[in-house]
Amino acid sequence: MWQKKFGQSLQLHLKENMSLYLFTIVLFTMGVSFGAIIVNSLSLDQKQDLMGYLTKFFHDLQSGLEANPKSAFQQSLGDHLKYIGFIWILGLSIIGLPVILIMVFLKGLVVGFTVGFLVHQWHWGGLMMAGLSVLPQNLIVIPVIIIIGTAGISFSLRLIRSRFLKKGETIYPYFVRYTFLVLILGVVLSVASLFEAFISPMLMKQVGLG
Repeated sequence: MWQKKFGQSLQLHLKENMSLYLFTIVLFTMGVSFGAIIVNSLSLDQKQDLMGYLTKFFHDLQSGLEANPKSAFQQSLGDHLKYIGFIWILGLSIIGLPVILIMVFLKGLVVGFTVGFLVHQWHWGGLMMAGLSVLPQNLIVIPVIIIIGTAGISFSLRLIRSRFLKKGETIYPYFVRYTFLVLILGVVLSVASLFEAFISPMLMKQVGLG
């Protein structure tokens, strides 16, 4: 029953906010591009520091010293839920609109920087590692962030319209739909966290980087 309701809610949301989705995707893509560019602007010391951290991480991974998968899952899911929860709260206010835009951009920047750094340092090996450690869970996380970011922007704009342009317009149904969407996508993010905690480490062990 809830699957059908969610499907209908998501379909209506997509139809009403197609132009906003395009804007959010472009914003996220700009963040990815900017993140990749930043890699080339790092100083030698900064690159060496990051390399030291990554080398230690991969060494611990190969030695079986990585974090407990259950703890890693809890931390990953907690981080995801706090992120989308913050976006949800920001969407409930007019002043939160620009912050949502910044968060979407920064999410893209982090992804672009991570992939860019791995590829820059290890070339094809780094690309393979990015495909195993970054891509799988982000195939879920990125669409969720784009959907929730767009939903937050949309609701914030609706608040502006109801307060300044169409005074008295009821927004309660949109609030319910917005909240329901965030809750369901929070459940979806648990799948990404499961993959990140249990599957990605096993896949990364298969790739040796020198």
